Amino acid sequence: MLPGNGGPLIRVTRLSKHYSNGQGVIPVLRGVNLEVRPGEMVAVMGPSGSGKSTLLFILGLLMPASSGNYQFMGQDMLALSRAAQAEFRRRQVGFVFQNCDLFENSTVYENLEFPLVYAKVERQDRPERIAAALQRVDLAHRIHHQANHLSGGEKQRVAIARALVNEPLVILADEPTGHLDRTHGHMVMDHFSQIVAAGDTALIVVTHDPQVAARCSRIFSLEDGILNEN
Repeated sequence: MLPGNGGPLIRVTRLSKHYSNGQGVIPVLRGVNLEVRPGEMVAVMGPSGSGKSTLLFILGLLMPASSGNYQFMGQDMLALSRAAQAEFRRRQVGFVFQNCDLFENSTVYENLEFPLVYAKVERQDRPERIAAALQRVDLAHRIHHQANHLSGGEKQRVAIARALVNEPLVILADEPTGHLDRTHGHMVMDHFSQIVAAGDTALIVVTHDPQVAARCSRIFSLEDGILNEN
């Protein structure tokens, strides 16, 4: 169920992350505040090492925060048990990374089936879900191709389809166009725009590319651990 009254899907307040290296504390995120609503495409830009990926990993519950609050549809994410956090990732989050992370010696179908198996979707329900996700990125005709026979742009679109197959409410994309040429990068952003336009899903994309950021409805800069909206 989506948040009512146009409320935020994600609300982060005073979120901080630091590491200890034996010689002291290294701050990475300093009191980050962020709200994202369904149907929004949000870009986070900043220099390498500024904490962009760290923020994304915390939002996806792949990494713990040091302090602060993170609510998803009003629920305190940081208070969940590890099992509940894993369930959240399975059901509500789609991840897209720069290097695609496909199983190269498996078919496109098998790559999309894996998250469904992980989410315990019944076998008979998987083909329709997989076909629908591939249709959304115009790759239904590649369903039985080997992943290592795809072009770079096709691999990234398969990665997007895999992120969509469980019908998540938020897509977290870390430099999703970083290994693509300009044409294929625009195609990937076109697909994201079409997905988010339906109004249920939100996208948060970490990028160095100002042209990717320009496709988003809001742009934030993260520098020295501090997040500001441009």
